[in-house]
Amino acid sequence: MAQPLLFTPITLRDVRLKNRIVVAPMHQYAAVKGFATDWHLVNAGRFAAGGAGLVIMESTKVERRGCGTLGDLGLWNDAFVPGLKRCVDFIRAHGAIPGIQIGHSGRKARRFRPWEGGAPLVRSAEIEDWDDWELVAPSALALPETDPLPRALLPSEVPKLIETYGEAARRAHEAGYDVLDIHGAHGYLIHEFLSPLANARTDAYGGSELNRMRFCIEVVEAVRARWPAGKPLFLRLSVEDDAGWGPEQSVALARIVKAKGVDVIDCSSGGMRGAPVVSAGPISYGYQVPYAETLRKQAGIMSMAVGLIIHSDQAEAILAEGRADLIALAREILYNPHWPMDAAQKMGLDRQFTAVPPPQAYWLAKRLSSTKGIVPSTFQRGIGGDT
Repeated sequence: MAQPLLFTPITLRDVRLKNRIVVAPMHQYAAVKGFATDWHLVNAGRFAAGGAGLVIMESTKVERRGCGTLGDLGLWNDAFVPGLKRCVDFIRAHGAIPGIQIGHSGRKARRFRPWEGGAPLVRSAEIEDWDDWELVAPSALALPETDPLPRALLPSEVPKLIETYGEAARRAHEAGYDVLDIHGAHGYLIHEFLSPLANARTDAYGGSELNRMRFCIEVVEAVRARWPAGKPLFLRLSVEDDAGWGPEQSVALARIVKAKGVDVIDCSSGGMRGAPVVSAGPISYGYQVPYAETLRKQAGIMSMAVGLIIHSDQAEAILAEGRADLIALAREILYNPHWPMDAAQKMGLDRQFTAVPPPQAYWLAKRLSSTKGIVPSTFQRGIGGDT
């Protein structure tokens, strides 16, 4: 039997992933004034211990104004590096490659956490730097219209803001991350520049599609200049946003940034209008996979699929059919942090559990060898239940 592609190693520049399973960046909103906490260590660490090949930590902000909530991680100051390095060291020590996403919330900044309602924050004594935490965007446009109006970035401010991405990349390298993902999706700042719905500028960063791509392209250039040549660079795009930016534009941008040093397009969708994108079909298993397939085939660049990828055979089929190069898991791996270990067992691989740390592997392998007719809870529903 051929080795499943899901568990076939892949090399990206000088970085080798032991499998194609990636933990997608997921906001935790658990930082304290930008600093990582024990939650970040535990959250990222459990995925590494569960057997994932690459663990990408959440969108970490390149400047204070870019924080979406009071709990966003930061990389706008060297002081943030040690706390992130603690997470990096744990991830690597338990067999996974550490990655991080960097981003800026633009006009979607300064909000309550999602489980607090997600509405715009109001001035309070808890927020000491309210005036500095300014909403900025390509243009003074709010969506929905009831949101606070952002201030349009001045032409002189744009290059300085681009440099903050480069400096964040430098700090990510100093913290020890091996993979960097630039967040250019979901209605945040880079996506705002790309979108004709959010970008009404008349200078070099607005108007034509190429001009609207310019901010993203220059961010990639600034990041690549500070991110070591041997380390891979990802770019997350909302390949379709149902607001004027779609697969055709994403393919064109991907071709440009590939030449600038981007290795993988992290293929998502939506975020500009705030509603799910359904142009690829109903929101069901793998509903965003067609975007990864389009980018891979039409732009000639490696792609990462994400979005309701739930089962191991589903993930394997995506790879086997050439629709993506990497499989990213988000809420499903929150549900089961040991999804990679579980998938390997279901595929008849790694019977000694070598992909997870010894304190787990020893006991699990011993149970497997000493019992017959006993299956893990993830294999079926109840004793003698349906699989």
